[in-house]
Amino acid sequence: MQGPDLGIQADDVDMVEVEPESKQEVLENRDVVVQRVHIDGLGRTKEDILGFEIAEVFGAKDLIDVMKKSHDARLKLLRLGIFRQVEVVIDTSQGSDALPNGLDVTFEVTELRRMTGSYNTMVGNNEGSMVLGLKLPNFLGRAEKVTFQFSYGTKETSYGLSFFKPQPGNFDRNFSVNLYKVTGQFPWSSLRETDRGISTEFNFPVWRSNHTLKWEGVWRELGCLARTASFAVREESGHSLKSSLSHSMVIDTRNSAILPKKGALLKINQELAGYTGGDTSFLKEDFEIQFNRRLFWDSVLSASLWGGMILPIGDKPSCIADRFYLGGPTSVRGFSMYSIGPQSEGDYLGGEAYWAGGLHLYTPLPFRPGRGGFGDLFRTHFFLNAGNLCNLNYGEGPRAHLQKLAECIRWSYGAGIVLRLGNIARLELNYCVPMGVQSGDRICDGVQFGAGIRFL
Repeated sequence: MQGPDLGIQADDVDMVEVEPESKQEVLENRDVVVQRVHIDGLGRTKEDILGFEIAEVFGAKDLIDVMKKSHDARLKLLRLGIFRQVEVVIDTSQGSDALPNGLDVTFEVTELRRMTGSYNTMVGNNEGSMVLGLKLPNFLGRAEKVTFQFSYGTKETSYGLSFFKPQPGNFDRNFSVNLYKVTGQFPWSSLRETDRGISTEFNFPVWRSNHTLKWEGVWRELGCLARTASFAVREESGHSLKSSLSHSMVIDTRNSAILPKKGALLKINQELAGYTGGDTSFLKEDFEIQFNRRLFWDSVLSASLWGGMILPIGDKPSCIADRFYLGGPTSVRGFSMYSIGPQSEGDYLGGEAYWAGGLHLYTPLPFRPGRGGFGDLFRTHFFLNAGNLCNLNYGEGPRAHLQKLAECIRWSYGAGIVLRLGNIARLELNYCVPMGVQSGDRICDGVQFGAGIRFL
């Protein structure tokens, strides 16, 4: 049976197609309310320490904002150093009090073990060492950390015990206590030094700078490394007790600490010893400045300047362990390690004032295998270094001091290859031409190898 014809044709109907709102637009425009934030997987961690890290999630206004602030909170939780893994789950609110636009955010965390161990190698200033560590993360449940570390190196052996405590809600503001023993050998001075000490540090940010206040008490034992040590070194041998207060300020806008391509660094240190006890008294100031600028063809021009001065307080002269040292593959290249300045019978005694400057041009290897490959770890290096180190007569005045620092300037130039080891150290193989050599200086004319963290 055929139904009646209603007389409606397709041409008589205006077809209107409604385009659904895109998903991106919905996420950006819909207002939401974060009703609950859950943290699943907690064991020994106290919840109050985590409230500061996730508080901003409750202020999110839309889904995009919720995702962004949840990601930021995840990074803050990982920075505490108490979780091995943190995952974020965002879902609609459930329950009788759930709002139509309510959301629940859940952080699924996996805590670190109560005790972890580590074994690694470390590169210092032209020194390598093996490091064994034992760590107790989240010791009391509020991101505290207890660490024991033993280091055995080519010139230094040390072990230490430290306790670290961050301020809740401000990880950059933290407090630490350290107990340590360090035994080092300094062949350029025919000196052996053993330090046993305790230190406390308080770190805090101010605007764009980071500050450290430190008290250190150390019992130092100095001895001769060889029978041929000079009388000046033998005279310094013995025991001393140093108690000092120090402050350091760092402003660092570089994109990398090892081979930066842009940015600047300013570091200033002050140390006052003797006013809190001990038999060593001095005021010590030093600074470091570095500028980096990217040029054409992925090359980088870097300029740096170091300087410092130590002023003995009282009639007792400065100790050989507190003075400055200059020269070597990490400072004024072309000279042997710490072999610039005052010396006695071939032993270098350090100086009470110094300055050093460097101008460097880093360029890519001419035949590197493309960007993002192994060749990006290498740079060609052209440099010009200069500096001086001396003792001062503090009764002569500032003008005489500057004049003395401007006399007998050592300088060098050369070129080589630089290898970046992650973001922790670098290696250099340079051909150096030392100039301005003075009597008693030891030079390294030709190929020189350097490894370390801090380079001029």
